[in-house]
Amino acid sequence: MLPPAADGLLATETRGDNAPAQSVSELSMSLKRTVEDAFGHVRVRGEISGFKRHGSGHCYFTLKDDRACMDAVIWKGCANMLRFRPEDGIEVVATGKLTTYPGRSKYQIVVDRLELAGQGALMALLDKRRRALAAEGLFDPDRKQLLPFLPKLIGVITSPTGAVIRDILHRLADRCPTHVVVWPVAVQGEGAAAQVAAAVRGFNAPNFSGSQRPDLLIVARGGGSIEDLWAFNEEEVVRAVADSAIPTISAVGHETDTTLCDFAADVRAPTPTAAAELAVPVRNDLLAQLRELEHRAGRCAARKIERAGEQLETTARRLPAQEALLAPQRQRFDDMSERLPRALGACLGHARADLGQAAGALRPSLLDAGLRRSRERLGAVRLVPALVTRRIEDGRRALDGLWRLAAQLHPDKPLEKGYARVEDREGKTLTSADAARTAGKLRLAFADGKVDAAVGGLERSRRPAYMPPKAEQPKLF
Repeated sequence: MLPPAADGLLATETRGDNAPAQSVSELSMSLKRTVEDAFGHVRVRGEISGFKRHGSGHCYFTLKDDRACMDAVIWKGCANMLRFRPEDGIEVVATGKLTTYPGRSKYQIVVDRLELAGQGALMALLDKRRRALAAEGLFDPDRKQLLPFLPKLIGVITSPTGAVIRDILHRLADRCPTHVVVWPVAVQGEGAAAQVAAAVRGFNAPNFSGSQRPDLLIVARGGGSIEDLWAFNEEEVVRAVADSAIPTISAVGHETDTTLCDFAADVRAPTPTAAAELAVPVRNDLLAQLRELEHRAGRCAARKIERAGEQLETTARRLPAQEALLAPQRQRFDDMSERLPRALGACLGHARADLGQAAGALRPSLLDAGLRRSRERLGAVRLVPALVTRRIEDGRRALDGLWRLAAQLHPDKPLEKGYARVEDREGKTLTSADAARTAGKLRLAFADGKVDAAVGGLERSRRPAYMPPKAEQPKLF
């Protein structure tokens, strides 16, 4: 028995009590089962707030209206199947089931499917995305590229089974037959945006598997509702088209349809057929233009030749006649031919007179006198042997002195007194300790030979000792 003072302080259970105490976990799980059984399938309309995609792939956000809010979660498997990217402020209809989160005593809806709440919400999302991408500069005119005049290869990104590709090929064949590479993609439904973006990046890849990279891209799709064209409003498609290094034409929908892909592309075409017309010129028009240019070039050349002939005739008429040009030269030639014999005769007479005058001065007696004077000078010259001998002795003594001086200055002379000369292995003389330490391997030259050495030790030389040659006395003849 408990003391009376303890009555009311401790929890007790009496017989017949129909409310036994439960643990917090038991009550939370009971509440969870009740909520899930009662609200196993619900559709909730509200505005997305605080959307966050976790690294695990799960998405967490809040659905709210003007009076209440509710936590929501989309598991990774369902999040990957969403046809649009959820953003804050977008009104949606979420389909799923209610459950509780015992860890925080909160209830939440597990979303299996998320849809936009009508055309108004879809247009609001489109306008918000357009303004955000425009703020980044993806739609700036400065980013636009000029289309090539006559592309050799055109890449088309569209469905391979629709009428769009047939219209494009037919129009290209009519205007100017061009090589076309088709990248087949889904143009609506789940995964369409990822396929279109991958195709644009694939054509721009450096390792494109085709024979050559296209000179022009056409992103095309037929008309449809805004839901059908939504893949071309996805951000990944818009960024891929804006980043394309290849000029791109967007031909999505009919003339009244507009997608964000149209703003990002370099050129927007109202229809796929119009895109083909923008891509290439008309071949027949080009041929006609070439023929016209050829005709104009021929006329210009003929006119040039005609005018040159006229100028030649005018110039020729202004030139003097041939007889008038050559008459002075002919007259001068006749005059010179008449004067030449007389001039030659006069020159020959002058030469004979000069020769006669010079011949009179040449007499044999003059030559004999000059010869006699030369003999007298030669006889006056006498060679004294003593003078020659003395000059030779003086030269020999001077040469001996030079040889003795050379022997004293020979670089090997100090070696006879016990000195040694330090050289490197190539024979260069070293004059400082730093040079010896730098060389490392040395050679010491003594009077009787050379010894190999190294800084810190000696090495026995394998080469024969070098003996300086003896100085030879010059021979006099």
